[in-house]
Amino acid sequence: MRILVTGGTGFIGRALCRRLLADGNAVGVLSRQPATVAGLFGASATPIHFPIETADIEGYDAVVNLAGAPIFGPRWSVARKQVLRESRVRLTEQLVGRLGQLAQPPGVLLSGSAIGYYGNHGETAVNETSSASNGFSHELCAAWELAGQRAVELGIRVCTLRTGVVLGPDGGLLQRMSIPFRLGLGGRLGDGRQWMSWIHLEDHVTAMLHLLQEPKVSGAFNLTAPNPVTNGTFTEALARLLRRPAFLHLPAPLLRLVFGEMSELLLASQKVLPKRLTEQTDFSFRFPTLTDALADCLKAT
Repeated sequence: MRILVTGGTGFIGRALCRRLLADGNAVGVLSRQPATVAGLFGASATPIHFPIETADIEGYDAVVNLAGAPIFGPRWSVARKQVLRESRVRLTEQLVGRLGQLAQPPGVLLSGSAIGYYGNHGETAVNETSSASNGFSHELCAAWELAGQRAVELGIRVCTLRTGVVLGPDGGLLQRMSIPFRLGLGGRLGDGRQWMSWIHLEDHVTAMLHLLQEPKVSGAFNLTAPNPVTNGTFTEALARLLRRPAFLHLPAPLLRLVFGEMSELLLASQKVLPKRLTEQTDFSFRFPTLTDALADCLKAT
């Protein structure tokens, strides 16, 4: 297949592109820094310059849209929120607009989103049919999803990827957390009872490849492992595997003071289940439990 990837130089995108290339696919990577594409993948992938030009995206069978500025970074000021919107919603709108100008659009679009779509649900388990709570994360994800869904009008099969916390050995949340934990400075966030919905990077990539090859499925899919855990359980498991204490406790008021509105990423409780992935496809998780996922990630660091 010929597959176009946006966000291909990011944490998830790098892993996806490497798998696609290893499987013999032709990969184009849309990037504002084409030299980075060459540095990561050599001559194997085709760098496509941003902004998007119709001629550059002709002939692709599928598109995987993962582009977006890091959601956890600078505080969510008015300016930062605009950056987050532009890098997700506006880029997706531009992408779909260009796809609509093609004589032969691709057959499928996998378009990014996140479980932030659901907001805070406490102890309640969430699946793709669950309602959402208000907040910036939901508003951002909802607008992002709507921009991608407009490709349906072009006859393109669209799968929306509601991604949880992705665990991998060379980036993402685990890389941020492992440094203080290795120093014995780890600990739970808030009261530790908030649910965390996670997925191993390998399972996330495999799920995307699976959805590319499932011609009869479309709509939203939760890309999370089937066994979410509380933050307290996550903290204990990581500390145990690293053989370090984790006695520190970062109270919710302190997190809100330090991170402002962005603290919802750390304190919101989201017990998200991959119902459609497991019930409507034959996808099987390699890492369904947290301990196995963490152990696999940490052995590579």
